[in-house]
Amino acid sequence: MAIEHRSSLFPYLFSPVSEDTKKPAPLVLFLHGARDRGHDLNVLLKWGLPRFVEESSPLPYFFVAPQLPEGQTWVDREADVIALLDNLIASEAIDPSRVIVSGFSLGTAGAWHIAASHPGRFAGLVAVSGRVPQTLEAKQLAALKEIPIQIFQGGKDEKLSIEDTQQIVNTLRELGGKVDLTFFPEGDHFIADEVYTDSKLQQWFVSQSLRQASVVS
Repeated sequence: MAIEHRSSLFPYLFSPVSEDTKKPAPLVLFLHGARDRGHDLNVLLKWGLPRFVEESSPLPYFFVAPQLPEGQTWVDREADVIALLDNLIASEAIDPSRVIVSGFSLGTAGAWHIAASHPGRFAGLVAVSGRVPQTLEAKQLAALKEIPIQIFQGGKDEKLSIEDTQQIVNTLRELGGKVDLTFFPEGDHFIADEVYTDSKLQQWFVSQSLRQASVVS
């Protein structure tokens, strides 16, 4: 099943869930890095999670990857990302309690910001080769403690400090957050192929669900 090229608020890649899934399925929202901005969705398919999805579909989750125009950031387009998510949940058999947001580099900064601003929307966050925006306020960081987070970073990434990443991990854990940090000692900035093809992460995508509040009758 070929990955679909669509357009609404953004041009975006979309992959439906495998047809043998009878009940609403998870959705993985992927935010790309700076060098993949533009107006050619095929650029996204060259590597990382979009390529994995195209080569592996059908998968047990829906997949969407919007594309930014040159010069924009995901923080600029936060409202449009949420609107695209709402449109898909309204039109596809997506379980809204099982939406994962993942980003690479610039997309990771966007994923952190969007998840912190809409913490009730996401069942998990996967951050690859990216930093937490310094603009996040303390209450936004605190909101992230409700979201299971997976962070992946290369030891030879010249764009990121492992000390800064560890500090964020420690901060979130002190707040009560569930954060896993996977460190690739020999990895540089471009570890996305290695990260997203891992079967444990692929299983994690479909095993997360928003914590359901207990109802008092």
